[in-house]
Parts: sequence; structure tokens; C-alpha cells
Amino acid sequence: MKVKNIIRILFNLILGGMLAYGGIMKFDKPMPSPTEIVEKVKKGEEVAPNTAVLQIKNYIFGMKQTGFFWEFLGVVELAAGVLLISQVFSGIGALVALPVILNIFLFHLFLEFEETGELLQTGGLLLINLILIGFTYKTWKPLLYDKKILSLG
Repeated sequence: MKVKNIIRILFNLILGGMLAYGGIMKFDKPMPSPTEIVEKVKKGEEVAPNTAVLQIKNYIFGMKQTGFFWEFLGVVELAAGVLLISQVFSGIGALVALPVILNIFLFHLFLEFEETGELLQTGGLLLINLILIGFTYKTWKPLLYDKKILSLG
């Protein structure tokens, strides 16, 4: 039992730290204008050296050009990271983090497959996230399956 608790604490700190850092980095640089890439294309400037890089740039630029989604993602990452690091609210932090971590992993799987190190890192974070959710299974199981609701009488 002691080893399980140590692993849980370490996983909370690792995942929480990565999410908090990623969330803070979303606010590091000023946002581009919504038409930055369009203007570059109109001027005939090179936007990306190849199609793979263009796909990545378009994906991230699409989130940034909304004027709110990139920052919203940063706030969610930061909040999930703080919840995980707190240890007290780590169960809800792991649940909040799951769609974010899954999206990051899928981004690397489909858009940066050749970056093996990043793919392994994000796959490891996804695995840690799933393990943390598994640790709190008894707590959130009633949210998915409630026998009282299913009984008719």
C-alpha cells in the first residue's frame, strides 16, 4: 500500500508539473493576428518548408487565431496541473487532464509521428493519466453506473 501511495504522489507531481508548465507557456508569447498566415500567403511568403510542418502550423494557428481557445487551453492545463499537484484534488485533476493529454498525444501521433521522443513522452503522460484515473476508480464509478437510476421500482 505504501508503494502505491508513493507512485500515485510521483505520478501526480509529474503529470501536474508538465500540465502546469504547458499551461503557463501558452501565455508566454503574444498572439498572432487572425490573418497572419493568410497575409503571408497573399504576399507569396513561405509559410512552411513542407506539408507536414504546414499541417502543424495550421492546427496550432487555428487555435490561436480564435482569440480565446489557446488561452482557454492554457487555463485548463494550468488548473488540471494545480489540482494534480495539490494531491487533495488529484482525482478531479486527472479527469480534467484526460481530454487534454489525449489530444496532445493524438497531435504527436498523427502530426509528428517521426518525433519518436515526443511521441514516447506524450504516450507516457497518457499512461500516467490513465493510471491515476484507475487509482480513483471507486470514487468516480457511480458517475458512470448507478444501479438506483437503472432500477424501475
